[in-house]
Amino acid sequence: MVKFGVAQPVKRVEDSRLLRGAGQYTDDVPNDGALYVQVVRSPHAAAAIVSLDVAAARAMPGVMGVFTAADLAADGMGAIPCMVPIKNQDGTPRADADRPVLASGVVRHVGEAVAFVVAETAQAARDAAEAVDVVYDMKPSVTELARTQEPGMPRVWDGVADNLVFDWAVGDAAAVEAEFARAAHVTKIRVVNNRIIVNSMEPRAARASFEDGRWTLTTNTQGGWLLKGCLSQAVFKVEPDRFRVITPDVGGGFGMKLFVYPEHAMVCYAARKLGRAVKWTSERGEAFLSDTHGRDHVTEAELALDGENRFLAMKVRNIANMGAYLSNFGPFIPTMAGTKVLAGVYGFKAIHAQVRGVFTNTVPVDAYRGAGRPESNYLVERLIDAAAREVGVDRAQLRRLNFVPASAMPYRSAMNQPYDSGDFHQVLERALDIMDWEGFAARRAVSAAAGKRRGIGMAYYLEATGGAPEERAEIRFTRDGFVDVFVGTQSTGQGHETAYVQLVNDRLGIDPGKIRIRQGDTDAIPQGGGTGGARSLYSEGQAIVLTASSVIEKGRAAAAEHLEAAIADIEFEAGRFRIVGTDREIDLVSLAAVLHESAGEGAAGNPLDTAEIAKIDKHTFPNGCHIAEVEVDPETGVVAVVRYLVCDDVGTIVNPMIVRGQVHGGVAQGLGQALLENTAYDSETGQLVSGSLMDYALPRADDLPDIEVEFVEIPCASNPLGVKGAGEAGAVGSPPALINAVIDALAEDGVRAIDMPATPERIWQAIAQSQGGGHGDGRRAA
Repeated sequence: MVKFGVAQPVKRVEDSRLLRGAGQYTDDVPNDGALYVQVVRSPHAAAAIVSLDVAAARAMPGVMGVFTAADLAADGMGAIPCMVPIKNQDGTPRADADRPVLASGVVRHVGEAVAFVVAETAQAARDAAEAVDVVYDMKPSVTELARTQEPGMPRVWDGVADNLVFDWAVGDAAAVEAEFARAAHVTKIRVVNNRIIVNSMEPRAARASFEDGRWTLTTNTQGGWLLKGCLSQAVFKVEPDRFRVITPDVGGGFGMKLFVYPEHAMVCYAARKLGRAVKWTSERGEAFLSDTHGRDHVTEAELALDGENRFLAMKVRNIANMGAYLSNFGPFIPTMAGTKVLAGVYGFKAIHAQVRGVFTNTVPVDAYRGAGRPESNYLVERLIDAAAREVGVDRAQLRRLNFVPASAMPYRSAMNQPYDSGDFHQVLERALDIMDWEGFAARRAVSAAAGKRRGIGMAYYLEATGGAPEERAEIRFTRDGFVDVFVGTQSTGQGHETAYVQLVNDRLGIDPGKIRIRQGDTDAIPQGGGTGGARSLYSEGQAIVLTASSVIEKGRAAAAEHLEAAIADIEFEAGRFRIVGTDREIDLVSLAAVLHESAGEGAAGNPLDTAEIAKIDKHTFPNGCHIAEVEVDPETGVVAVVRYLVCDDVGTIVNPMIVRGQVHGGVAQGLGQALLENTAYDSETGQLVSGSLMDYALPRADDLPDIEVEFVEIPCASNPLGVKGAGEAGAVGSPPALINAVIDALAEDGVRAIDMPATPERIWQAIAQSQGGGHGDGRRAA
């Protein structure tokens, strides 16, 4: 029998169901006569809506309704709010730009919804959408982040000068200036963190019905409670108990499925208006134009070092693209989420960061795997490599010199973050040894003999997990002999079911085959923090452990009565209650069955049923070292990643196989951003040029190396499981490791820097510019 407790590489329990096609995703929900929605979207990045005629569309066969902003306003519908009320440096509030369900009078990005059609069939809805007659008066648009605040650039919002959403800062500016004044060397760098289009395997979808004054919304979320609260109170302006949100299986989220979207409101509005169930499923082309995008920063930074090459201070100036509207958490990502890890694993004395958020005529930007932390780690690790070259120190040695030592834990960083644990030296040395860092010169010589450029790059990342400040778990013993565990997080493919079954089995000794994980129903689960910020295991895990402890205490009392002994004489071990010093015992599931029988057939629940809420007042700081080795063909600019290693400290590991899978996926996404994925808008028209998978290069299997994953388990001291969030770590460390490796490979060609994505064209042009006396930074290429 396979051991199923914690620290075991147990195969995922959900995979059998999913691989057999027995999963149910939102679009798989039986149609049962549901109507279909087709959204009419703006073809322009900036325009006034001169007229909107839906008469012809409404008259078409099978059409049940065509709705515009005027219809929604007449019914008192509100907008989708931004939930982050940050303030500017001067104390004034940020600019506001709630996202409308449908555009009213003005459109601000290509793909913005201006109307939607509801029809008996999907084809009838599509045909009617084409018959909606919209007359636009096109206006100038701005899509280039670096130029959005230049004099004379168009305003996305009339009342927002210079397109500035907020001007936010954190850190001690005076202390930073004092450290820079005594610096022996200052390194400066400018980096672009390119915009990402998420492209989850399962597109967004939603299905709504309205019965007895309540909505049931079935949709692929990362936690339905956010939607329940926002749709009820902000959009429909009703009490939250009027909404039930059901989340079935979800095929990838990556942050993008956390949020409330116009289409959620559309299906709910139509369901109430028409008295029928209504469904919408995004097409891939729609997803490019309507899903939130990620990243999109231009950042300048300076690093001050003393005469012994120790880090003194850092200055950061970041411009972050918010898109045309503020998504639910858009302003939070580059500010409070991203800057908390600017100190990384290093002993900076002071840091100051300024973040300016700006509007552009583009799709709104919000959290994408790592949510601000990849951007900050990318900046810092690029900056450290640049400093190492300038002062003539080995890159690994410069990092060693500046690590926060394990002996300093717990440690409060220059960004005021409380690191509870970590041994950064140990992790680095393990990674260097496995990758044979010292033997790289010989491998470079072999590549050179073949006419190739070989480079090696590293990045030591620090993650900071986040999320809701509490989490709930409930354990129920059913009459059919199963144990149902209700959780407030939402799996989107990470393997939650397996990890939670392992925890319950470990704590309660229940047969794994008898444990069922229940998630994704806001009626069955009264509250939940959802999944995001790599929070699920350490948050829900704490709730499960707390609930299991309460079950054991209830069980001791019930077992004492059943076994006719004092409670003090009852011990619990490996799923069984026993009178100390005897062989008289009863297992937990059998005890639950006895209690069901004694309560009678019609009794609800079981005396052992328990729900607990865990307070999550401390977060975790996973960290690790990524090392990439690449080979570049200087004739074509093509990069081959010949070897890749991740050495991670994610604390105590519940399931090493699942963690490896999460790391592999994160590295793949990071490689996509570093080398392939280029979101391109036409600067004249505002059109999304890379608007399909024909033009947007996602990584494929042959782009990826074998990804080696090594673990150094330094238990987290801030939660009883000792775990640190692992879901986003792969995407945090991979972009800087890969770009540092590419720059190292091109060093002999005089290339000093290159921005993501380091495509063959950009690399080839960087080499050509350098050889021709240019900057050799690849920034002139498209």
